[in-house]
Amino acid sequence: MTQAEVERFATDLAALSAPQYGEGGRLGLAISGGPDSLALLLLAHAARPEKIEAATVDHRLRPAARAECEAVADICATLGIPHAILTARWTTPPTANLQAEARAERYALLGQWATSRTLTAVATAHHADDQAETLLMRLARGSGVGGLAGTRPSRPLTATIPLIRPLLGWRKTELEAIVVADGLVPADDPANHDPRHDRTRVRAMLADLAPDAAPRLAASAAWLREADEALDWSLDRLDRIRRDGDSLRLDPTDLPRELQRRLLLAAFAMLAAPAPRGPDLARAIAALTLGDTVTLGPLKLSGGAQWHISLAPPRTPR
Repeated sequence: MTQAEVERFATDLAALSAPQYGEGGRLGLAISGGPDSLALLLLAHAARPEKIEAATVDHRLRPAARAECEAVADICATLGIPHAILTARWTTPPTANLQAEARAERYALLGQWATSRTLTAVATAHHADDQAETLLMRLARGSGVGGLAGTRPSRPLTATIPLIRPLLGWRKTELEAIVVADGLVPADDPANHDPRHDRTRVRAMLADLAPDAAPRLAASAAWLREADEALDWSLDRLDRIRRDGDSLRLDPTDLPRELQRRLLLAAFAMLAAPAPRGPDLARAIAALTLGDTVTLGPLKLSGGAQWHISLAPPRTPR
């Protein structure tokens, strides 16, 4: 890799991690063994020598997975980077919603590892092409502004440790070139070519578009993220929620529908209720606008000029 690439990565990393830790902090790296994560490993090793640790998750879903984890361990040993193999804890691997279940287990294991090692952040290798794929997938699912904002550069991994993504501005081809130049042979997960997965199909579609489609789509996701943040900023300053005993009173007067939606979501959060699905929330807002009363999850919502939100009474057994 070039010095310019190392400096570019250091700048991207500092923009995400500076608030969390100083020069003495140790950064965790989630390394799968694929080309993207190996590039992350090489860049971080060059930019932050002796201040990184790596972990690889064995999801126990493929016979070759353990050997791939051990290959990453060997690379880390050569570079002098502490490495851990984290093993999925399920007794029976999931068969439904496999990728989502594996992702949840992976992040849980990484959070526990980061806590035990007193790391100050954990970085993953998500890049611009991943961001473009995510945007297309969420468009197909009818996501709103928040969903179309794509993968966030930073989010909580645990209560005190952030998950950061310093490569969101990098193309996959750039990362692959770094790995090839270093002479490393990355692992190839067959799941990345399985057409049963949404992301595999979207990736194939993206490859048929213009060569610059991925960074343009990633840029759109970034603009949408800024719009999402601006809407939340506006909502915080509206002061449209009032406590009324154990319930909440909301004032939706003259608000655009998107801010009404966010106002209602804020009320759910204040009452520690799980956020409803988008279509359910849309139906509830329509009912509230007509002055109706509906139950959504554990809450009772009463409409009119003011919306009243409270815990729904227990259901009477039939």
